Amino acid sequence: MLGIALLLSTAFIFAQQNFDEVEIIIHNVADNMYMLEGAGGNIGVCIGDDGVLMIDSQYGQLSEKIKAAIRTLSDKDIKLLINTHHHGDHTGGNQNFGAGGAQIIAHQNVKERMSNVQKSAFRPEIPAAPEVARPVLTYSDEMEIRYNDQDILLIHVDHAHTDGDGFVYFPESDVIHLGDTYFNHRYPYIDLGSGGSIDGIISAANTALFLAGKATKIIPGHGPLSNAEELREYRDVLLHLRQEVDQAIKAGKTLEETQAMKLGAATDAGWGAAFINGDRIIEFIYKSLAD
Repeated sequence: MLGIALLLSTAFIFAQQNFDEVEIIIHNVADNMYMLEGAGGNIGVCIGDDGVLMIDSQYGQLSEKIKAAIRTLSDKDIKLLINTHHHGDHTGGNQNFGAGGAQIIAHQNVKERMSNVQKSAFRPEIPAAPEVARPVLTYSDEMEIRYNDQDILLIHVDHAHTDGDGFVYFPESDVIHLGDTYFNHRYPYIDLGSGGSIDGIISAANTALFLAGKATKIIPGHGPLSNAEELREYRDVLLHLRQEVDQAIKAGKTLEETQAMKLGAATDAGWGAAFINGDRIIEFIYKSLAD
């Protein structure tokens, strides 16, 4: 109950955030690739003669600021918007960009969830998104598109952060956007109610590590621009916690007893200092393995 209360409290505080104070910060990732930080999930941007491609849209209150930032990079229209999953801090601006003519692409489970009432740890009921905010093109396992002189691969990773997560991979630029399957140097939020699982998160990291080389630029869902070395550390931290929690479950420990063991003592101070603390990540892993 304490974990849920903490999440609800955090969500309430964030809901009261003054978006007027949010600054959109642009980071150059590759020749025509950028990462935009603001509030919510990191946005990927690919510019070129075909127009602007966006990955995720943060909150609707920030859409004008995001458009203004993109206009400093390109005077082309925003033609494509790819969602890495359905959460509102990544899709909240969809309605504004969709109404502006952007074609929205995502995994089929993203469209399904956005088309129906959802529940989360933050809100008892999340209404269906307006039709203009929903994906119009969907894929099941993979999709390949050619845009701005690049082959772009959309790769579904099942039951990781949610059941609709998709990587966006630019092989020619050597850039991957991992959405919320990757929180850089932070414990991840695993949305168990939306099909997420610890094994899926670890599997997603392994898939990304298979694709990534030493020079690959990795855009995480949250946190600074990253690389394969940092992603491997993230995978190893979660793998260690998963193994420790699994042993505790097999020994008959309750969730509360497992949390009291402080299995993440070596990483909680740093990795648990953001949205998800040490007790909360243990709760996610425990429930993921026990169910």
